[in-house]
Amino acid sequence: MVSLIIVGVILFWGAFPLPWTTAFTPLSSTGSLTHREITQMAILRKTAEVCRDIATAEGQQFTLVIDNRLTVSAVRKACSSSVLSELRFYGAILGIYLSNAAIDAVFVLSAKHHVDNEAFREGRSLITQGVASVKFSMQQGSYICARVTLGGVCHTLQDFYSHSNWVEMGNTVPFRNLTRPDLPLNNLAGPDTQTCRNCIGQNCGENILPEILLQKKLTSGYFSLFFSTKPAGKCSHGGSSDRTSTREPVGGINKDEISSSHGSYHYRAADLAINATMELLEDIRLAAGNLAFLGLMGLSRTSLLAFVIDTTGSMSNDIEVAKRVSFNIIDSRRGTPNEPSEYILVPFNDPGFGPLIRTESTDIFKERIRSLSASSGGDFSEMCLSGLLLALAGAPPFSDIFVFTDAPAKDSELQNTIEAMIESTRSRVTFMLTKPFSSRRKRGVLESQRILSRAMSQPEVQLYRDLAHVSGGQAIEVTKSTLSQATTVITDGSTSAMATVLQVMRSPAKAENFSFVLDSSLSNVTLYITGVSPIFTLYSPTGVSQSGSETDGPLGSIQTVGNLWRVKLNSDVQTGDWSISINATSYYSIKVIGQSSVDFLFHFLEQSERGDLTPKDNRPLIGENSTLFLSVTGEDSVTLTDVFLAEVSGSDTVNGTITAVGGTDFLVYLQKIPEGAFVVQMKGLLSNSSSPDRFQRQSPTQFRGSRVAIKVQSNGIVEPGNPFSLSFTLATNAAGGNYTIQARTDRNFNVSVPGSLTLDEGGSAQGTLTLIAPSDTESGSDVTLTITAVDPGSTDSNYVTLRLAVMAEVTDFTRPVCQVVKIKADCPVVCSSASWELYANLTDGNGTGIAKVFINIGNGSLSTSQVMSENGTNVTVAFYNASCCSPEVQVVAVDEVGNVGTCFTSIKRISDNNTIAIPTTNTIFSRCYFVSVSMYLLLCNLIVFFVW
Repeated sequence: MVSLIIVGVILFWGAFPLPWTTAFTPLSSTGSLTHREITQMAILRKTAEVCRDIATAEGQQFTLVIDNRLTVSAVRKACSSSVLSELRFYGAILGIYLSNAAIDAVFVLSAKHHVDNEAFREGRSLITQGVASVKFSMQQGSYICARVTLGGVCHTLQDFYSHSNWVEMGNTVPFRNLTRPDLPLNNLAGPDTQTCRNCIGQNCGENILPEILLQKKLTSGYFSLFFSTKPAGKCSHGGSSDRTSTREPVGGINKDEISSSHGSYHYRAADLAINATMELLEDIRLAAGNLAFLGLMGLSRTSLLAFVIDTTGSMSNDIEVAKRVSFNIIDSRRGTPNEPSEYILVPFNDPGFGPLIRTESTDIFKERIRSLSASSGGDFSEMCLSGLLLALAGAPPFSDIFVFTDAPAKDSELQNTIEAMIESTRSRVTFMLTKPFSSRRKRGVLESQRILSRAMSQPEVQLYRDLAHVSGGQAIEVTKSTLSQATTVITDGSTSAMATVLQVMRSPAKAENFSFVLDSSLSNVTLYITGVSPIFTLYSPTGVSQSGSETDGPLGSIQTVGNLWRVKLNSDVQTGDWSISINATSYYSIKVIGQSSVDFLFHFLEQSERGDLTPKDNRPLIGENSTLFLSVTGEDSVTLTDVFLAEVSGSDTVNGTITAVGGTDFLVYLQKIPEGAFVVQMKGLLSNSSSPDRFQRQSPTQFRGSRVAIKVQSNGIVEPGNPFSLSFTLATNAAGGNYTIQARTDRNFNVSVPGSLTLDEGGSAQGTLTLIAPSDTESGSDVTLTITAVDPGSTDSNYVTLRLAVMAEVTDFTRPVCQVVKIKADCPVVCSSASWELYANLTDGNGTGIAKVFINIGNGSLSTSQVMSENGTNVTVAFYNASCCSPEVQVVAVDEVGNVGTCFTSIKRISDNNTIAIPTTNTIFSRCYFVSVSMYLLLCNLIVFFVW
């Protein structure tokens, strides 16, 4: 999935970690908490809180206990009772903590990214600019880009608690000034201030100078992989990788693991990192709103309907079929768990394509697709792959995208870029290929002037077949009159939680038997078979068989149209070992899918220069060992028995060695990457029943290894109108030569890149790319940049995909201010018989202005109006009215750049026996600056209680 979720994480090869680390371990550590666990705990707790608040507001019960023991499956079930796929929820979390882990590889020597070398101001700037970017991206619905940035921000924030002396100073709450540029960073140790003394042997427990702790001076350890120099008397990070720790004062202060220099503080540092991450997520949640926050976490997305449609003259009937199918899906599923939550439409023609329309509104989607019409089209070939590229970049990962066309691709040079996007997003592409009419209209030529068209040649069709098979989709070839019969695959594909059990393709065809396991979590099991005159027989676990010629048989119903056979198994499908024997005259493919929350995610890892396992964001190296980070969704506990790479065109496999790393996460060590295309398959046991239930899953997407690698370092932020440059390194473990370099964006931004780089055998070369976003590009937009490198013989290639945020520089970090003008309350013991009122003035000073005001806590009504103060400041006047039975309110104000202010007021107090409302008619005047929620709760309650 997750490749687009990591900005520019393309590294060199390597698989196994060295015995040293320099931050909370990214993904795996025995007995210690990792960045992965810290990030996931914070996300699950905050997501559960959001779902609890939504349930409470709707008068529903929420019984899930919110603590650090939450699982993805438990939170998903508490947040949604639908058959919502956990793949996107888990995928969103995975994307965030993989981009977190990637910081250790991409910015290995950057002090500010790890808050090393006392780089507190620089680290805070990274955090605050990053959070602003996350909020802008969420406003534009660019959740993938927001997750990338959020992961990096969380890494820097979490490293502060491991690398500084905040814990050693006795602090038990997060350092909120680190995320608040409007608050001062005081009491930092100066550049000449000595902070540490030598450790005594291996004992570093008291190496921070007592006066530093007494005076509450903030410091962090110095770190270098290569040099031992550091300012005199300064603390070091520590560990065998840190050369500075050998220079007096020797030793270190990091708390990355329990075995670290200050390992006794590890769990306290990790706990503070969790709480600080939760506070950061709360700020983002309040700025964006609950629904947008759930979208960021992948929880507001169920099924997706995505169409890429050829609008040339001969496509009139096809467009009408697409309209009917989409309207039927929308209307028949309205109000059900399988109602699409998002719609994407990309038209293409010649020479034009796009724009991409992405909406959550059924009315807007219907209007846009209803307005499509077939006209003109130039010559026979069309800009199909350009339209598909827009859809792949705009759709969430794991989407099913359906392409309607009757013409070959004019832009076939995009094949490498499309394959890179497919591997990155793990989206599936199905081509609905129809035979064209006997003529197609030429642009600018009278309708009466026609030319004879031709059917697509086999190489032209094969391009679509290849892309479909790489993605795990299909190339369905039908006549225009039978297209509507083939659209059942669209209905199936737009249903949420579809898992792939098995998918194979043979070209040329050969007689073969394939076995697969169906488990009790699967429903709506369907087989798709495409090919030229395939002959097949399906066998159940009990030996019952049904041939492909039996329309209605003992195992299911079979529908045939064009080159597609759709086998829908009966609802009482047996669990256990199934098999299918098949042959065809030219080629065939088999796909077995079913609806289930049990699925899996995986990502290739490699060893960073710091020695940790970090994500690899492109093709792994052929012949080298590698590591998979694999997560099973839908269960709280599973047993994996087999994980292997299976060759697509053969029967060879590479078996992996499995190591559990907590929950349903696993590391899988592989001895080598195959030469050809492969898929990832896994088998195991589900523990959701009294007896273990065998299950099998496969990645629908095909992958390839490569002998060339690309490494890119990027901060991921593009400023409109200004050149954005990044350097990349090309390296090979094979013969050298002249490698072709291409770079493209999904938004047609101006990109300049060297056309080629020359590598010696086993060597490397440097290149620089420059990208310019138009000056009118809206902040929060994103752009997907794909860089591909092709070897001299055009037989091998690799790529890097970067999801870059486009954002103008943010200079306003001042939060809105609240002045409570009056509280009027006369609340009797029987609270339901009366109400109370609050009046407040909300201002943003010299900031960008208040964009929205809403109630986060409280069941009353809120109204606002705009006035001008005597000094010319815009004031938002808020009036709140609620029943005395709802004695608390939290007013939230968000300005134009996402700065959040929260104001909590309560008219209740705690007595010895119960909670009672406080009767008061006093007018309370106070100037309440928006600080943290917990601090403001204390402040405002003190004000109210004192006046009373």
